Amino acid sequence: MSEHSDGSRRQGGGGRGPRGGSNRGFGSRGRDGRRGDNRDRGFRNRDENREGGRGGRRNEEGGGNREQRRGNRGGFKSNRGGQQQRERHHHAGPQRSGYREERINKRISEPSVPNDIDPKDLDPSVRQELRSLSKDNADMVAKHLIMTALLLDEKPKEALAHARAAKDRAGRVAVARETCGIAAYHAGEWKEAIAELRAARRMSGGPGMLAVLADAERGLGRPDKALEVANEFDPSELDAESQVELAIVVAGAHSDMGQYEDAVLALESQLDNSSAPQITQMRLFYAYADALVELNRLDEAHDWFSKAGQLDEEKFLDIEDRLEEISRRRSQDDTE
Repeated sequence: MSEHSDGSRRQGGGGRGPRGGSNRGFGSRGRDGRRGDNRDRGFRNRDENREGGRGGRRNEEGGGNREQRRGNRGGFKSNRGGQQQRERHHHAGPQRSGYREERINKRISEPSVPNDIDPKDLDPSVRQELRSLSKDNADMVAKHLIMTALLLDEKPKEALAHARAAKDRAGRVAVARETCGIAAYHAGEWKEAIAELRAARRMSGGPGMLAVLADAERGLGRPDKALEVANEFDPSELDAESQVELAIVVAGAHSDMGQYEDAVLALESQLDNSSAPQITQMRLFYAYADALVELNRLDEAHDWFSKAGQLDEEKFLDIEDRLEEISRRRSQDDTE
C-alpha cells in the first residue's frame, strides 16, 4: 500500500496536473496540503536535451498512446556522480537456502513486456551499465527499464512493478536500483524510494538524487529529516537544475513546519540561477510566489506568479487562479 494518505503523488508547485490537482514539481506544500514530486530527473531520453527535460506536466513526454511514444522509450541516463569510475563487484559467496527458488518465482510473477519493446532503445550509456549481466538478462532488464519510463507518468504503480523486476534481475547495478527508487517515489512508496536511492548512491558515489531523497522524507511526514538529507552534500556539487530542485524541497520542508521566512530565503538563493532549464525556473518562481502569499506579501507574490506565467508557454500552471486569489485577498484587506 502506498504510504501517503491521500492516494496522490506529492504536490507543491502549482498547475493543472492530470492526477488530481496540480503538476507542481516537488517542493512546497500546495493549497490542498499535498506536496510535489521531482519529476523523474534520473530518466533521460537520448534525444532529450536538458532544456526540454521532464519537470512540468506529467504527460509532456508521456502523453498519447504507446505507439506515439515509441521514439522516447530509452530514457534512463542517471545524474549520479562517479558512475563511470566505480568498479563492479560480483558476489561469489554462498547463497542462503531457497534463494534460487525465490528468484525463479519472482521472474515468473514479473510483469509482461510487449513483444515490440526493443532493448536497444534503452539509452546507450545505461545499457553500458548492464554489461556485467548475461546478454539475455541484460536485455530483459533493459526492457523493464523501458517499460518503467513508458508507464511512469500515467501508470506509476505498473511502472514500479517493472522497475522492481529490473532490480530483482540486476540488484547490484546502480541504475536498476536508482530506477526502482524513482519509480517508487512516483508511486508514493516513500520508504522504498529512500532505500533504493540510497543503495544506488552507495554503489555509484556522489550526491545521487538528493532532492528526491529529501522530498521522500517529507512524504513520510519528516520535514526535519528532509532538511538533514538536503545538507548531506554541498549544493555546489549539484548541477544548476538540481540546485533549484533541492531549494524547492528545502523550502517545502520549512513550509511544512510553518517556517515561511526560511522557505522564502531558501528559494531566493536560486532566483538568479539562469542556468536551470526554463521549466525548472518556472516552478521556482511559482514556489517563491506561493511562499510569499503565506507571508501576506501579496504584491510581490503577484509579480512572481506573473513571471512564472511568462515562462509557462504551454499553460501548465494555474496562474490565473492564483492571481485571482490574490485580487480577492486584496479586496478583503481593503474592506477590513
